[in-house]
Amino acid sequence: MSMPPEVPITPEGLEAVKKEHEELTSQRRPAIVAKIKAARELGDLSENFEYHAAKNEQGMMEARVKELEAIIKNHVLIGPRNTNGVVGMGSTVRFAEEGEDEEAYRIVGPAEADPKAGKVSHESALGKALLGHRAGDEVEVKTPGGAYSVRITAVE
Repeated sequence: MSMPPEVPITPEGLEAVKKEHEELTSQRRPAIVAKIKAARELGDLSENFEYHAAKNEQGMMEARVKELEAIIKNHVLIGPRNTNGVVGMGSTVRFAEEGEDEEAYRIVGPAEADPKAGKVSHESALGKALLGHRAGDEVEVKTPGGAYSVRITAVE
């Protein structure tokens, strides 16, 4: 997965990325190296499950470290700014689908998107639909499963 040249991210998202990077490189990396060393000492590596599991874990962790380093290197900070009530990167948008409870999501970059935590990527169907609109607008969200409409109730 290649990262785009610029990675839009909020200041708190960047802090979380830096914290995860620090934890992986200072704690997890040495722990995995120790696991590999211990497994290697058990003998024949061809049928050594512990060794192969530790090597696999190391590969996945190193890939994540590279991804985090790319985010840190290529980040562009986004944050709430006065957009005169228009939804933009960093905006928190409150909206409701007809007959449903109001929901709120913050528009963020893909590196920190987490819908369960109330953060959607500006590249997602919902993010694309909301960008550029204002409170009171009825917006159509087009998803692979079909389309639905929401009314924006507030932009913060």
